Parts: sequence; C-alpha cells; structure tokens
Amino acid sequence: MTAALHAPQRVLIIRLSAIGDVVMASGLIPALREISPQSCIAWLVEPAAAPLLRHNPRVDEVIVLPRDEWQALWRARRPVALLRSVLSFRRALRARRFDVAIDAQGLFKSGLCAWWSGAARRVSLIGREGSQWLMTERVMPKPDPLKPIATEYRSLARHLGATGAYRMDLAVGDAPRAAAALALTAAGVRGPYAVLCPYTTRPQKHWFDERWAALAQRLAAEGVTPVLLGGPSDAVLAPGIAVHAEGLINLVGRLKLDDTVAVIAGSSLLVGVDTGLTHMGSALNVPTVALFGSTRPYLDARVPRTAVLYAALHCSPCRRHPTCDGRYDCMRAFEVDTVLRAARSVLQLPA
Repeated sequence: MTAALHAPQRVLIIRLSAIGDVVMASGLIPALREISPQSCIAWLVEPAAAPLLRHNPRVDEVIVLPRDEWQALWRARRPVALLRSVLSFRRALRARRFDVAIDAQGLFKSGLCAWWSGAARRVSLIGREGSQWLMTERVMPKPDPLKPIATEYRSLARHLGATGAYRMDLAVGDAPRAAAALALTAAGVRGPYAVLCPYTTRPQKHWFDERWAALAQRLAAEGVTPVLLGGPSDAVLAPGIAVHAEGLINLVGRLKLDDTVAVIAGSSLLVGVDTGLTHMGSALNVPTVALFGSTRPYLDARVPRTAVLYAALHCSPCRRHPTCDGRYDCMRAFEVDTVLRAARSVLQLPA
C-alpha cells in the first residue's frame, strides 16, 4: 500500500458525474478526514451534481467544471474563446497548489483535470481512456463477492490509508430543507410520506408503471402518502403512474437537486430502481428498498435499513444488452407484495 496522506495537505477529489456516483464517492470525504483531519479538501464536479456537495461542511471548496460554458463556445464555433476559458480554468486550478489529486472517475477528462491541477501526487481509480498515463498511482480494485455499495471507492479509500468504516456523506442544507417543507406542504402532504423513485437512464432498469401505481395505492391505504420524485427529463413519464394512483403526489421535475435530497431525508420510506435518488436513501439512512435487475451496483448497502431486491436470473445483470425482447423478466420478478414486505421489514429497524 502506498503511504497515507500527510497532514495537513491540500487535496482535490475529482468525480465529475453522475449523481449516483457522486453520492457513492462522497464516502471519500470522511475517509480523508480520518486520515488527515486538518487537510483542505476540495471537490471538482460538473454543474449537474454540484448541489450534492455545496452544503457539506466537511468539504472546504466545491469547484465546478465550466462544462456548459465550454460546450456553448464549441457550438458557437469560437475556438479561441474556448481555449482561453480552458487555460484560465487550468491556471485557477494550479493556483490552489494541490498536493494530491484523487481521480475517482478514471476517465480521460477527469485524469486531465488531475494533471491540470499540478498536484505532485495523482491517484487514479482504475484509469481508462489513457488517463492512467497522467497519474502517479493507479488503484485497481479486486472483485468483492459480497458486492458492497461503493466497492471501488472503498478500495480507493483503503489505498489512501483509511481504516475505518466507509460511510457515504450527504449533507442537507438549511435552505433546501425549508424549500422541501414548503413544496410538500403546498402539495398537500401531511404526516409520513414515502418517496418513489422509478426513473433512470435506461428502460431495462425500470419497474412497471402499473406496479408503481398499485404500490402507491397500497401505501396510501396504510396512511403513508406516496410522493413521486424524478428530474426534469422524467416529467413526461410521470403521468403514466400518477393517473392510475389516487392520492399520489407528483413532484417529478419540480424540485432542485438539493431540495430533492431534503425531501428524501425527511421521508419515512424510499422505494426506487438503480438511480442516484435511491442511493441517496441509503446515504441518508432512510428505510430504502432498491430494485435491481439489469444492473447490480451492489448487493449490500452496508446500512441495515436498506433492502436490495435482486433476481439473479441466468441473463442478469445484462447491463446495456438485454436479451429478453423487452420483457425485462428480472424486474417483472418483483411483485407489489414482495416490495411491500421488504418495505415493512426495513421500516421496523431502528434508526
């Protein structure tokens, strides 16, 4: 194992996207605090996921990659302005004088940012697309048959010298908490509520609208208000569930990301598929039921109040290459009663 960090140091974590991976990589924050409590920790992230980090008091600085600006300049065919912006960002990064850059994404774009930082020690997780050649160290996680959540980031934390339990670190800001309370009240939510997170990037990871609607109705009958969550791009899909579930509160696309975190933090239960919002439930220690099929990011969330349902069919996990002709048998295995039993199980566990 490479020597642990020395205290104090200036450390840059690079995990630019996606939302679920930023949530799982957030465990690097307490891991680094354990190793070097007085170090200055910064995180470089793309705009979409930045709200997940801005409210965390254990992060000294959140640096946002100006990706949107660069893309706009590229589309406008302004290469000189683009180059100037890139060089300006690189200078600003180097001016912070980082000692260590931790590339927790392992792609060329994240590796390039680590190199731009000027840090003498540059540690990459796996390293792909040639990014490994920009690093001074490379971490190659060993397969873990227990498949705990954030397996790769756990390996990275151990490589850096962490010995304590890996725990995700998602903070809820005061302003988002107030905004979430206002949104829930305006929608008519009174008392305990459950959040349903049915949407993600690939259809083979989805459960079925009619089962979500049936689950929502069963929860409502038990005195728990079902609340549907998702991003702006999911808003067109939400009526497919909401129209069949009386009493379902549809907040899909109506909340900012950090407000969504606050809504999840205040919920009594979360049920979701393989999406960043589901991982937030585990990070926030909310009773969570995760439905995995074509993907299996983890089998053990390492928090007792998360139950992972996974049907290990001969074809699963198929990831991006389903072979079931659109039946999605792995997700069809989850009946509403099965999900409800799992929900009751995690609800009975102490906080």
